[in-house]
Amino acid sequence: MTTATLPAFVTHGTPIKTWFGVGGSADRFATPTSVSDLRTCLAIDPTLRVLGDGANLLVDDDGVDALVVSLDSPQLAKIEVMDAASGLVRAGAGIHIFKLMNATIRAGLGGLEVLAGVPATLGGAIVMNAGGAFGQIADVVERVHAVDRAGRDVVLERRDIAFSYRHSGLTNLIVTGAELRLTPSDVAVLEARKKEINEYKLRVQPMSANSAGCCFKNPTLRNTIEGVGEAGKRVSAGLLIDRAGLKGLRHGTARVSEMHGNFLVVDDKTTGKARDVIELMDLVANRVMNHFGVALEREVVVWRRHG
Repeated sequence: MTTATLPAFVTHGTPIKTWFGVGGSADRFATPTSVSDLRTCLAIDPTLRVLGDGANLLVDDDGVDALVVSLDSPQLAKIEVMDAASGLVRAGAGIHIFKLMNATIRAGLGGLEVLAGVPATLGGAIVMNAGGAFGQIADVVERVHAVDRAGRDVVLERRDIAFSYRHSGLTNLIVTGAELRLTPSDVAVLEARKKEINEYKLRVQPMSANSAGCCFKNPTLRNTIEGVGEAGKRVSAGLLIDRAGLKGLRHGTARVSEMHGNFLVVDDKTTGKARDVIELMDLVANRVMNHFGVALEREVVVWRRHG
């Protein structure tokens, strides 16, 4: 498909918005309004990348050459309470978790309040199995709807999805929606729990900073580390970064947050560079390895040109 024949919903040189507030643009950017449009996008570029909320993403300063697709159109972000008595809810992949959470809480359905403070679209949350200390999206997923890279419809039951810590095995699919099994609950109780979790995160995390949240996955220790944890236990990456003396470490326009070691932040979006964040991630991982012998794996996804 030539540039002249590209559909109207494909634009060129479009900035990719992320929570870091820095990084490059997409050579081609699409905003499909239906699954049919999404199939057209796949025909243009089967290697396309899907942009969710941009909260777990860093785009290199040079941008990306792959087609970038956003599924946040109203038609791909609908919510439907299918059965309030059993807690079955259907939602499009493009809906933001905050909006979905608030709608289900108002309907007296619990299960998503544990994701308070986790910025993501539903599709992105499912692909990375988003969550935290209070719960994860996999706990409420009943069924996932998607298309594969050839544009074919795929429906997966919960038992067929390889959910684990920050993993789903769905990265080769484009999630278009899901059915969630929530729990009928008291609205006031759910609101109180959401508020409690939000307030906790505001106390311990730099929520207003230019950051993608936790930068590294919490590792499982191969060997016991005194004061950190025993072998075989999953421990806080932020604790390891803190104990390695890295809070406040600066590299160019990026630094390690003094509030939470697993948050890398950009001080000024207008002058900040994505490359500084990428290099700081490498620097932090290397120093933790040298200090503790523990390999940190990125939770933040980095998009680059040519791969």
